[in-house]
Amino acid sequence: MRRPLIAGNWKMHTTYEQALELARAIQARCGMAEYAEVVLIPPFPWIVPLSRQLNGSSISLGAQTCSAFDEGAYTGEVSAKMVAPFCRYVIVGHSERRRLFGETDAVVAAKLRAVLRNGLQPILCVGETLEERESGATRDIVERQIAAACSDLESGQVARLVIAYEPVWAIGTGRPATSADAELVASWIRAWFRERFGSGISEGLRILYGGSVTAANAADFLAVGDIDGALVGGASLDAREFCSIVEAAVERAQRIAEGG
Repeated sequence: MRRPLIAGNWKMHTTYEQALELARAIQARCGMAEYAEVVLIPPFPWIVPLSRQLNGSSISLGAQTCSAFDEGAYTGEVSAKMVAPFCRYVIVGHSERRRLFGETDAVVAAKLRAVLRNGLQPILCVGETLEERESGATRDIVERQIAAACSDLESGQVARLVIAYEPVWAIGTGRPATSADAELVASWIRAWFRERFGSGISEGLRILYGGSVTAANAADFLAVGDIDGALVGGASLDAREFCSIVEAAVERAQRIAEGG
């Protein structure tokens, strides 16, 4: 059974005090989740203090992006090498990085390789815009993004990936995809990996859904066979809301483990 993963992307929110309080509240309610993996992805400055606060819990940390370079004269950049002592995951290819900061498929691929060579796990984000969706190009766009990021990767590297399907039109809009939408795209993603890397890799690959995920709709997405968790944005800034999503993932995993 693929272990569900619920990741909270805090984006550029929280003060130092708010970050500590939010992490403390999440830790108190779901800091020892047995059937699901919980990941908090705060702004860069809070990673080190949160790593101390969360020590002893089952909650992991992630970074929201990283440089394509390990070190050098790159003012303002933060490398995967720098966050590796504190984090397990790094998001690469988030639509906001692609759209607002001009990250191309080539840049995303370079960052993904930086994450892998520093022993971290990439959460590779893929997804289409509303215009691309309405033109029927969703599958082409998603497969192009995956192919560009995963070209020349070996099977062992692919096995470390997490894929997050985040339709751009659903992020932060309050207009999530339907569970049927997510199921269809997740099945395409898993089939793409099966054709190129075999069923062993594809069946072990965790695929998340992201885009206006809330406690109210999380169970619908988590009920989809090819969806293994969620990349949560706004709802991750509310401890009760976020932990309710975690608990929905735990309940689903428990039922599967018990044969229900």
